[in-house]
Amino acid sequence: MAARVSATAAAEAVTRALELAPIVDGHNDWPWERREQHDSSVDGLDGPLAGHTDIVRLRRGKVGAQFWSVFVEDEGRGNDAVAETLEQIDLVHRMVEAHPDDLVLARTAADVEAARASGRIASLLGAEGAHSIADSPAVLRMLAELGVRYLTLTHNRNTVWADSATDQPEHGGLTDRGRDYVRELNRLGILVDLSHVAATTMHAALDVATAPVIFSHSSCRALNDHPRNVPDDVLTRLAGNGGVVMITFVPQFLDRAYMEWDLAGREGPAPRVPLSLVADHVDHAREVAGVRHVGLGGDFDGVDVLPEGMTGVDAYPLLLDELARRGWSAADLAGLAGANALRVLRATDGAFAGDRPPTALPR
Repeated sequence: MAARVSATAAAEAVTRALELAPIVDGHNDWPWERREQHDSSVDGLDGPLAGHTDIVRLRRGKVGAQFWSVFVEDEGRGNDAVAETLEQIDLVHRMVEAHPDDLVLARTAADVEAARASGRIASLLGAEGAHSIADSPAVLRMLAELGVRYLTLTHNRNTVWADSATDQPEHGGLTDRGRDYVRELNRLGILVDLSHVAATTMHAALDVATAPVIFSHSSCRALNDHPRNVPDDVLTRLAGNGGVVMITFVPQFLDRAYMEWDLAGREGPAPRVPLSLVADHVDHAREVAGVRHVGLGGDFDGVDVLPEGMTGVDAYPLLLDELARRGWSAADLAGLAGANALRVLRATDGAFAGDRPPTALPR
């Protein structure tokens, strides 16, 4: 391991990195937390709040752009899931409307840059699980019209055309219709999100994709063999695809001992999960995928426990400081923080804005 950098030099690198790029986080479940715990209220978002997220802490954490997850449960409820996804999109819109000095809706990389110039936090939309479209390409196209910029192909259960990481395999990855959906997502400029999917689905999607993919909130299977993590043979394909794995902070994904404690029913004291473990996963992803293919996707307000010291969305500078102390340059930290994610957005913005051929998947 390289010698650690001094605290002063690390702080300078972090400051410079955040001048070069904002934090762009791939996944935050605050809209779900507001739905479940606060009856979808958008009052008092500037905090202080009991969860992981509020506007004050977003600013303290230097978050410049956030993909808000418009998640609903994946219990195979057909059109009910579509309606509830629309309610979640409406909730994000109302969050922004209630706090226009702090939040602004964004669809493109240019929107993110404009938000930063205006001193506001860009609010992007990501739909977590294709159950949200009820196997309807028309619904998918309407989500694009509403500004949804990524679709996670599954959540914890399989869809009718894609295998989840945490369900019994049914499709060998993707069905033919699933491959057609990947093509349609590429045509629309909606990012294919491969978090939550089986490794076979990851490979099948990468075989078809003509645009960069993302993992909005996953970590590295080589460091902890959790099914939600990304295997090295998938990470090695990101450079050729141009995509980004956005490392998440979920203790079960980061640490084997914590995973086993969790699976055993959480009896006795929880194993320690220090912030350094997050940095280990980031380092591994950089080593295997390349520094241009790593980002951050905290999953704040989607988990009940976080690594030590990471109490909420204000924790990003702590992680950047740990990586800077390990020798990460300001330029590489800027890529991790947000420049890599913005590159992927920029590469797909044209299709999202409507510069695309007619669909081949009408129904």
